[in-house]
Amino acid sequence: MKNIFLLILALWMFSGFQQLPETTSSYPIPPFKEGEWFQLRIHYGLINAGYATLSLEKDSLENKAVFHAKGFGETTGISSFFFKVEDYYESYFDEKSGLPYKFIRNIDEGGYTKNVEINFDHEKRIAHVNDKKKNTQKKFVFEKDVQDLISCFYYLRNFYPEEEILVNESFSLNMFFDNENYIFKLKYLGKENVSTKFGEVRCIKFRPLVQSGRVFKEQESLTLWISDDKNKIPVRLQADILVGSIKADLENFKNLKHPFEIQVR
Repeated sequence: MKNIFLLILALWMFSGFQQLPETTSSYPIPPFKEGEWFQLRIHYGLINAGYATLSLEKDSLENKAVFHAKGFGETTGISSFFFKVEDYYESYFDEKSGLPYKFIRNIDEGGYTKNVEINFDHEKRIAHVNDKKKNTQKKFVFEKDVQDLISCFYYLRNFYPEEEILVNESFSLNMFFDNENYIFKLKYLGKENVSTKFGEVRCIKFRPLVQSGRVFKEQESLTLWISDDKNKIPVRLQADILVGSIKADLENFKNLKHPFEIQVR
């Protein structure tokens, strides 16, 4: 069960990609608003393994107007008995550009703990990493238009390309995580209706490309469904791992900026 919630939070974000606009005049109106909240229920086979939530509010950071996103994941029931997980993630990112200023990761996964705060200096492209558990502070150079684990979810929703995406076309995104720069790739698979507790939801289907052999069966063992409406929120995730499979479904939501579209037959 270790890193399941990290996986869920990471995959929420890989829902499309477009280069960041060069001028502030081209920044779009965000498809999300303060007070947005949703929850995913996570299954491991037939077991209800836990929940992951993500919430959003407005805040200020060093006199900058920012969005403050908070992610939380935990195991429940029998899963918590065998492997207790409590993961907290936070991101402070610019209201217009979506660039992150601060990222917080405070996790406890079966006794494995980590408490890290990252401050991003975009002018110098320097990430100041404060490892509170190890009491160390380090600096790392990051790539242009970098995102953290949480901010990129909102960034991708905000800068989702309006033009039609070709099936099997791949996109990439720069991310800084755990002291390293990463390039994540995502393949677009088309559109599909997904049956949910809310009804049939029209979705955009993606396949993140992951490393095979350690956790996942193959490089393309993950599939992600995102609502094909103005909200662009996660509806379903399915991952085939070395032992069994993990599935996460949208369980609850509130304060979406746009109506959540249900297909009527």
